[in-house]
Amino acid sequence: MTHDQAPDATPAGATYEEAGVSIEAGDKAVELMKVWVDKARRPEMVGGIGGFAGLFDASALKAYERPLLATSADGVGTKVAISQAMDKHDTIGFDLVGMLVDDLVVCGAEPLFLTDYIATGRVVPERIAQIVKGIAEACVVAGCALLGGETAEHPGLLEPHEYDVAGATTGVVEASQLLGPGRVRPGDVVVAMASSGLHANGYSLVRHVLLERAGWALDRDVPELGRTLGEELLEPTRIYAQACLELAKATQVRVMSHITGGGLAANLARVVPEELVVTLDRATWARPAVFELVREVGAVAERDLERTLNCGVGMVAVLDPADADQAIAVLAGHGIDAWVCGEVSAYDVTAGRAPGSVALVGSHR
Repeated sequence: MTHDQAPDATPAGATYEEAGVSIEAGDKAVELMKVWVDKARRPEMVGGIGGFAGLFDASALKAYERPLLATSADGVGTKVAISQAMDKHDTIGFDLVGMLVDDLVVCGAEPLFLTDYIATGRVVPERIAQIVKGIAEACVVAGCALLGGETAEHPGLLEPHEYDVAGATTGVVEASQLLGPGRVRPGDVVVAMASSGLHANGYSLVRHVLLERAGWALDRDVPELGRTLGEELLEPTRIYAQACLELAKATQVRVMSHITGGGLAANLARVVPEELVVTLDRATWARPAVFELVREVGAVAERDLERTLNCGVGMVAVLDPADADQAIAVLAGHGIDAWVCGEVSAYDVTAGRAPGSVALVGSHR
C-alpha cells in the first residue's frame, strides 16, 4: 500500500467540533457558571473551579472525636424531561441536591461538599449555566459547598436538547451522635414533614398517566393545582438538611427517613429494627392535590400510588414522644409543616404483621 496521493487531493482532517463536540462552548459554559459556583462555597474550600480535583480542607474534622464520613450518589431521573420540554433549567439543581443531601442527614451527617455531573447532547453554555445556578443555590440552602463537577458533551448518544444530571455528596457525623435503627424504642412517635410536591421520584408514572395516557399539555391550567401542569411538575424538591440537623440537636431524634422512590412505608421500614413495628395513620394529613390527580386520572391503585410517590410526606423523624411538640416547632421555624403521623410499638407475633414492618391505616382527610 502506498501513500503517494497528490497534496491537493488530501481530505481535510477531522475535528472534534465536526464530531459534535465544541470545546469553545464548554469553555464558555465554565465562565458563565463561575459566578454561581462562587456563591456555593464553604470556608474549607481550597481554590476554585478549573482544577482537576476539588479541594476541601479536612483539618476541620479535627474538632470531631471520631468523625464518620457519609456519602451519597444520585440523580434526578425523568424529571429532567419536564425541564427540557419547558425549557426551564434553573430549578432541576434543587432536585439533585435534595436527593443527595437529604439521604445523608437521616443518619445525622452534616453535608460538607457536593460534586455534579451533567451529560448533554450539545453544550449550550447558557443552559448549562442555568443548571449549575440551581445546583449552587440549592447547595447554599443545604449548607454545603459545590466543590466541583463535570460537563460532558455526548453527541449521538443524547439529542442536542437532552441532558441528564447526577452528583455525589460527602458529609460528616460524630460517631456518638450517629442516628440509626438501634436507637428506636417502643412508644416513639413518627413526625412527618410535608413535601413540596412530587419531589424527584415517580415521574415515569406521572408522565405516563398525565402526559401520555391523558394527553395533557404542560401549559394546561389545572384548577385543582391552582397553576399549570408544567409548573406543578417542576416544583423543586424541598431540602430538609439544615432543618433536620437542628432537629437532631434540639430533640431526642432516634433516626430519620428520606421518602423517595418506594414511598413512605418502604423507606421508613429501612430504619425500623425487626423487633419493632410502626403504624402510620393516613387521617393525620390531607394528601396534596397533585397526588389525587395522578390517582384519579390514571385510575392508579392506592397501593401502587403509595409505593411510588411520597404522597405529601418528604421526610420523617422518629423521636421521643416528649419531644414531639418541640420538633414540630423547630421545623415550623424552617417553614416546614410537620405533624405526628404514627407510633412505634413492639413486634407481636400474634398480630399478623411482619417484624420491622410499617403499616398505613385509615383514610386521608
